[in-house]
Amino acid sequence: MHGRVGGPPTIRLLHGVCQPLASVAQSAAARGCHSAQVQIRYPRGLATTAAPATTSVSDPHPALPHSKEDKRTFLRKLAEFLHPGPDSTDELIETLVEAEDNKVIGAESRIMLEGVIRMADMTAGDVMVPTTRTDMLDIQAPLDALLHTVIDTAHSRFPVFEGDRENVIGILMAKDLLKLQRAPELNIRALLRPAVFVPETKGLNDLLRDFRGNRNHLAIVIDEFGRMAGLITIEDVLEQIVGEIEDEFDIAEDEGDIFALADHSYRVSGDTAIDRVNEAFSVILSGADPEDQFDTIGGLIAHEMGHVPQRGERFSLGGLDFLVLHTKGGAVKWFKVQPVAVNTP
Repeated sequence: MHGRVGGPPTIRLLHGVCQPLASVAQSAAARGCHSAQVQIRYPRGLATTAAPATTSVSDPHPALPHSKEDKRTFLRKLAEFLHPGPDSTDELIETLVEAEDNKVIGAESRIMLEGVIRMADMTAGDVMVPTTRTDMLDIQAPLDALLHTVIDTAHSRFPVFEGDRENVIGILMAKDLLKLQRAPELNIRALLRPAVFVPETKGLNDLLRDFRGNRNHLAIVIDEFGRMAGLITIEDVLEQIVGEIEDEFDIAEDEGDIFALADHSYRVSGDTAIDRVNEAFSVILSGADPEDQFDTIGGLIAHEMGHVPQRGERFSLGGLDFLVLHTKGGAVKWFKVQPVAVNTP
């Protein structure tokens, strides 16, 4: 039986069980049967080693054969027998949905709890950023090139490689580059921090515990052959619980969508309306097929490219050059836009 405890059928059943027991106990006490034994047969699953199968009416406090006392009442045991707890993850999630429907918890709480439950079965390989989409720095590159990459991608941490991209020699914090302004003689290698490597199969629960324990927020994910498969951050893990986390690179809609940069280019949000882009750059942008209608510049560019844009990709349309700066959830968050250079003879 899996009826909800507390409903009318369950209450009637509990009354039907308890009233006969109470009648037997009262009549035995009234007759003075001090030695009478009342046999109580528990349903299978309710009997415990802490409570004997036979209880004497004359002894209200019988000695327990074990030191650990079961403080559950008979009605509690019966309720647990009639309405057992969830036996699987899916049943537990269904229970949370019922709790939300019954106004026991809110929608946000249900989503977070469900995220915690699902995360228990997820690994680093499930949420990592693949190597092909990872922004990395070459230790041999000139300082100006490194600074341009850091500014354009707007990340706070970068894996640094030497020679081959598989050869990660450390992690560079973007803020550490400021030290070069005060001490230009410093070598980039001196600014690198040790890289942490984890296997693809590492559970997210264990990985989150490691992130918190060693105060490191980025790890390199390696496959079964020891090659770099991608990278994962503490933000990637937490987003499985709380959903998408807006960082300092995510600007609210009411704070603007087109920003001028120092190199005379512009940073444009992927959610910017096409009409606004047309007005700002004095152009008329449209797809190859005039019948195709799009609301945002991100949607138009993705359609014209024919695939989900990735960081670092470029596309020219309507006399403008679009460089993908930042993507999230399969959508472009930011473009770097500038007029297409015209080669004069």
